[in-house]
Amino acid sequence: MTSGANKADTAFFTRLTQANQAFRDGLPATLGRIQAAQAGVDPAAPGPQQVAELQTLLHTLAGAAVTFGFRELGQGARALEQRLRVLRAFDTVGEDDWRAWLAALDDFVRAGLEGPAPAYHSAAFSLLP
Repeated sequence: MTSGANKADTAFFTRLTQANQAFRDGLPATLGRIQAAQAGVDPAAPGPQQVAELQTLLHTLAGAAVTFGFRELGQGARALEQRLRVLRAFDTVGEDDWRAWLAALDDFVRAGLEGPAPAYHSAAFSLLP
């Protein structure tokens, strides 16, 4: 006989697995939104709205990735977001600095779109029946 706690645990892990899969399935679209926002950035004169949008997208991706167990993906998004915060903190940033950041962002997005779907990093889901 299964206790109420075990039923609750199974239900929780089932929902978590579903949310994890939904995140994984939506990842190409999320990376596509980042790629589209990046395409409009001029490294000689980045628009504040475009840069703010990229920061929001990276922040959201970083948090969701870590929440759903995609640690490396989340760490990459967080590192890019933090570098972007530093760039935004200065009144004047050289075009080379923007180009370097945009190249790193491009590498991150391309790796995410071309590589295999990231896997959950924990064996916690093995608790499911």
